[in-house]
Amino acid sequence: MNRRESLKAISLTASGALLLDACDPKPDTVTAPLKAEGPGRQAFEAKRDQQLLAEKFFTDHEMATITVLVDIIIPKDERSGSATEAKVPGFIEFIVKDEPEHQLPMRGGLRWLDVKCLNLYDNDFKNCAPKDQEFIVNEIAFPTLAKPEMQAGVSFFNKIRDLTAIGFFTSEMGIDDLGYKGNSPTVWKGVPADVIKRYGLEGIL
Repeated sequence: MNRRESLKAISLTASGALLLDACDPKPDTVTAPLKAEGPGRQAFEAKRDQQLLAEKFFTDHEMATITVLVDIIIPKDERSGSATEAKVPGFIEFIVKDEPEHQLPMRGGLRWLDVKCLNLYDNDFKNCAPKDQEFIVNEIAFPTLAKPEMQAGVSFFNKIRDLTAIGFFTSEMGIDDLGYKGNSPTVWKGVPADVIKRYGLEGIL
């Protein structure tokens, strides 16, 4: 199972808890994952979403780091675009405001990542060379293989990987990637002739 297929499995099992009602990404930003108005939304829900969208949690540096990370997790390929192109950073920004229990683990994890890279490469994560970024990610992406001193990073990466998968595969791009079409109309042409013959219903149906 490749990386994208694995992430589909994660998304399909976890999306029920975090699925947003509507997505309305702006073409030149990754920080507007949805619009507050929409069918089926109560006035108080729309008001709360407007308030959350107006707030800012992550710093510019943290958002830049998240952007690098999510594109390592779901890079652009021959099937579809990257996590950033699906506005996943904006989705994560909204989720940590909507569900504040994510805030401390996410901010702490981003800080852990920068400190680890500063110690190893004398640079923060987002400014490291791609090969060094991928090395660090591989050190925390596989819990059973990770070294004890990397466990804080493992916990953080599990969380951001889950949020990335949910954000991507509940976006328009991700749904297209899944190939999910939902219910679609069809044409009823009656009971097939071989079934009618099998049950001796010729002339009745």
